Amino acid sequence: MKTDAFIGLGSNLQEPAAQLAKAVAELAALPNTTFIAQSPFYASRPVGPQDQPDYVNGAVWLSTELAPHTLLDQLQAIEQVHGRERLRHWGPRTLDLDLLVFGNQTLNDDRLTVPHRELPNRDFVLQPLLDLKPDLTLPDGVAIATLRAQCPDNWLRRLPSPAYP
Repeated sequence: MKTDAFIGLGSNLQEPAAQLAKAVAELAALPNTTFIAQSPFYASRPVGPQDQPDYVNGAVWLSTELAPHTLLDQLQAIEQVHGRERLRHWGPRTLDLDLLVFGNQTLNDDRLTVPHRELPNRDFVLQPLLDLKPDLTLPDGVAIATLRAQCPDNWLRRLPSPAYP
């Protein structure tokens, strides 16, 4: 059975928009997974330490037969291919892939929290989700549109349209 999965993408190192475009193609090629759509890319200020470049963010909508932790493993493998290093909490990175929403499931263990715990505070995640599916709701029934309307502004700026796979 396939489940809709929404993946957040972020980068602020080594040509961030190119990093995301390549990651989108890699996500579209995941096994037992169908690519549905890609959001526009957005630039925003970094969360956390401000001594780093602005981020480029977006989101992808997939339909997958993969289990949530298996999908997480695939996301982390793609990050590694992109040279992801975890040197500092909320520090700069070549690629960050987050499993934001996985169907109507709620998960919270030592490896994975879904929906993503910071979702309500991140306009650079909420806006791409709205672009993909304006009527998207979380498992608790809260609409992404409601969260976006209440979210603090992080100087979000839409970038020119990326290439789609």
